[in-house]
Parts: sequence; C-alpha cells; structure tokens
Amino acid sequence: MTIVDSLLAGLRGLHNKKITKLICHVDEQGLSYLGKEALSDLARVMGEINEAKIPGTVIETGCALGGSAIILAAAKGPTRPLQVYDVFGMIPAPTAHDGEEVHQRYETIRSGKSEGLKGHTYYGYQSDLQATVIQNFHAAGYSPQLHNVHFIKGLYENTLYPSGPVALAHIDCDWYQSVKTCLERIAPHISPGGRMIIDDYDHYSGCRRAVDEFLEASNGQFIRERYARVHLVRTMADGQETNAHRPGD
Repeated sequence: MTIVDSLLAGLRGLHNKKITKLICHVDEQGLSYLGKEALSDLARVMGEINEAKIPGTVIETGCALGGSAIILAAAKGPTRPLQVYDVFGMIPAPTAHDGEEVHQRYETIRSGKSEGLKGHTYYGYQSDLQATVIQNFHAAGYSPQLHNVHFIKGLYENTLYPSGPVALAHIDCDWYQSVKTCLERIAPHISPGGRMIIDDYDHYSGCRRAVDEFLEASNGQFIRERYARVHLVRTMADGQETNAHRPGD
C-alpha cells in the first residue's frame, strides 16, 4: 500500500467516503496542484480541528482552480466559514527576496509558456478565473452559497484583514512577499491548537525564507510540524502543549 493509499484509507475510517471520492475527483479533473497526499492531509487536519472544536473561520490564500478549497469546504462542515483570497488572475511578480528559480518560473508564466494541469489552459491565463472556480465548486457538488464559502478578490496587502479567530489557514501563494503578508496578517488570529499549512515551503526559496523568518520571530508561539506539507501550529494557551503528533523534520 502506498502512502497516498494509506492516507485515503484513513480518511475512509475517520471521515466519510464522500470526501475520499471528492479528493479523487479533484485530482482526476486537474483542479489542484497539491495531489492526493496533500489534499488528504487538508481533509484530515480539518476533521481533527472539527473534532477538537477549535473555533474560527478557515482561510485559503491562493486557490488556483479551487481544488483544495473544495476539499476544505467539504471537510469543514456547512456552518464554519471559508474565506478564499486570490487575485483570480495573473500571479504578481516576485521580489529580490525570492531566488533565481522563482524568477525563472515567473518568467515562464509571464511569457505565456506555462502549461496547465491535465492539458488544460494554465489557470492564470483565464479571463474570468473566479467564475471558473465557482463553476468547479458547483460541478463538485458544493455550492459556495450553501457551504458558507466567500471569495475575496485582490492583492493580499489590500484585502487580507482577518477579524475574529481563525482555526485553519492554507497558505498557497508561492513567493516571499505574499507568504510573508499572509503569515503576518493571519497568525495573530490563529486559535490555540489551530494551524497554518504552508504549501510551497519545499518548492520555492522565497516561501521558505518567509516561513523561517516568521518562526524565528514567533518566540515559540508556533511550532513546525511536517506531514504532506509544513504545518505551523499555534501552541496552546497557558503554556499547554498541543496534543498533535509531532513527526521529525
């Protein structure tokens, strides 16, 4: 049994078969770059947060075609809000804080040469990406209106101002400045035991730099865990330890 098969089998036991089927749908339709393992990780963590009754909304920053947001919408339950932040268009340019590989990747995107998933057009080239994401939600059987999903369009520095507690944040925005802005804006609102999942820590140097800088400055308020992606977990109040499993880095 592969790691992915094991994760999906665990979801069958902990969740319902509907979410397992949905993960396969998202993967087969090319709606997410995460793959089954990372999508299963999102669903598992969301289920654990629900079971632990950790309060707060769910945030995703950077949704591409909406695949991971669909999984979060299904796993969180219909009453907990999900806020999806994205420019819903061409990704902003990286900065000097990003490495050469990031700038090369951006040049491929900017020049119109980036390939989409499953042979489709790259999502950043679509004329109305938000409409496509909403259509993908409906096609998966999850109406945004019925599942308390809200789309916020624009640059994070102009739109991302969380209010109230946040239980889970999925940060999938690639470059240094975007990740840094998300961490700084969201972290103060994370509930004890809640977490931020960082999609691009192992893929892009700017993201890794932003996360490392954040952790160094956090004074122990967050600890790092590794699953399919890097998780930053808010330590419990009053000096209590989180009871989450902490595998080695």
